[in-house]
Amino acid sequence: MINSPATSVTWEHWLDGDPDTASGGEPPWLETQRRDAIVRVRRQGIPTSREEGWRYTSLKALAGQRFARRDRTAIGVSSRDIEPVLVPGLDAHRVVLVNGIFMPSLSVLDGLPDGVRVGSLREMLDSTPDILAGRLNRLAGAGGRLFSALNTAAMDDGFVLMLDRAVEVACPIEIVHLALGGDEPRLAQPRHLVVLEDGARATLIERYLSIGEPLYCTNSVLELTLERNAVLEHHRVQTESPNAFHLTGLYLSQAQSSHYVGHTLGLGAAWSRTDLMVRFAGQHAECDLKGLYLAGDRQLVDFHLDVDHQVPRCASREAFKGIVYGKGRAVFDGRIHVARDAQQTDAQLSNKNLLLSRAAEVDTKPQLEIFADDVKCSHGTTVGEIDPQAIFYLRSRGIPEAKARRMLCLGFAHEIIDGLRPKPLREYVAKEVSRRLDDVALSHEAERRN
Repeated sequence: MINSPATSVTWEHWLDGDPDTASGGEPPWLETQRRDAIVRVRRQGIPTSREEGWRYTSLKALAGQRFARRDRTAIGVSSRDIEPVLVPGLDAHRVVLVNGIFMPSLSVLDGLPDGVRVGSLREMLDSTPDILAGRLNRLAGAGGRLFSALNTAAMDDGFVLMLDRAVEVACPIEIVHLALGGDEPRLAQPRHLVVLEDGARATLIERYLSIGEPLYCTNSVLELTLERNAVLEHHRVQTESPNAFHLTGLYLSQAQSSHYVGHTLGLGAAWSRTDLMVRFAGQHAECDLKGLYLAGDRQLVDFHLDVDHQVPRCASREAFKGIVYGKGRAVFDGRIHVARDAQQTDAQLSNKNLLLSRAAEVDTKPQLEIFADDVKCSHGTTVGEIDPQAIFYLRSRGIPEAKARRMLCLGFAHEIIDGLRPKPLREYVAKEVSRRLDDVALSHEAERRN
């Protein structure tokens, strides 16, 4: 789609990076990638509902915003400021980014084993760019995804995590993405790169959150490469401001016999979209994706999965659950592609949703595209209400209706929550979900009165 002049103006301020990056001095390969991304953005314009990937999600609210460029000098936050948002009892190495900028003064990286490289993307581009050449944008650069191209064009900072061959990190590595408000709505476009070489093992925790309820936008891109026999357990928890916009593009490439376990929870933001792209590059690799999303009044939550089986004898599991209440909206679009040569593929896709009000809406579309003949694949989706007999059973035992509904919702969600590790993270997420489900009871009572 060729953009109109109005469309071009809409994204132009997204292409303005930090003044430090705009002044040049970057490696030639990155400058080339930025130029190519800008060309793609200006050619593509704004996706509309006529495009399959945006059929159920309007960009009108996002495109109507005018976000300000980041200002490094405006970032003033101390360790005391972030204490209230930390996970109680979580023993982890910690990386903190504020408005997309890596903050070494707030990060805690002592005690990492030899063979682990973790730090600021900007600093590595300045000091050791050759390490990133051929890796940065290798996965996200392909295809025509608009917001990944916008990120490439204007990315300034982010985190890089690289594990050498056979290195194992015992404690989780936590990435805290903290958003602060300002005089104007801000746009952050952080870029992250994770590479686990042969046999490396790690647990990565990402949390996206804010202090207060500011209006801003996070457009994050994460590229994950797992080489032979590498194992990564990856938990992502998004609890951003109820006025925020959130976009994530996660690109995963798995080599032979690698294993990825990913949990993604979308609980916050007024408007959020998460794209998960998985590519199998070697046989006997396994990918286990699970997700939970909640959408209440004035919330849109959008998940898109694209799992591509190009080689034989790989397995993927995708199980996502949603709870939608009030006037909330959720979109789930899951696609599994099995190429002709990907024999003995084992792929399962499931999406289950609870609708807790008449005004709630879910659009779900699981897809299987199978071109091989020796496979074991399935997909399914459900959209329904809480079983009235279950409510009646609990009420007959003296449990108030509001509490009964909340208990049943928590039971529905815990299939996903229980897979989170370590225990402090699991307890933290359970409390966050429980707190948000308190709104369900209020929403239900208001609906009954109306």
